[in-house]
Amino acid sequence: VQLQASGGGLVQAGESLRLSCVASGSSFSINTMSWFRQAPGKQRELVATIFTGGSTTYGNSVKGRFTISRDKSKNTVYLQMNSLKPEDTAVYYCAASLRSITSSIRFPSSYDYWGQGTLVTVSS
Repeated sequence: VQLQASGGGLVQAGESLRLSCVASGSSFSINTMSWFRQAPGKQRELVATIFTGGSTTYGNSVKGRFTISRDKSKNTVYLQMNSLKPEDTAVYYCAASLRSITSSIRFPSSYDYWGQGTLVTVSS
């Protein structure tokens, strides 16, 4: 499985961005997909997860502003980010697990594959 993330950029506070993560290879074997982010000097943080059944969960800091979704026909997972804040500035990574990891989604070590990251910068 290979993951290709895109869609980052420089925006002003209050604006929106949509990130995409395209899976290739044996993408049919993916069970869970998540978006993480990592700001300079900080640990990688779980942003949002979409499970194989379609249910979703979000980090507390993005609830109500971000939406994770997927298009199975395009093997793509999206992260719609609205009302962006300067504290959302980070490199965003998509990650995929081949297993059910419901109880451990917030641990990066639970994932089997990672995208290369896309930089989101939010200016005040």
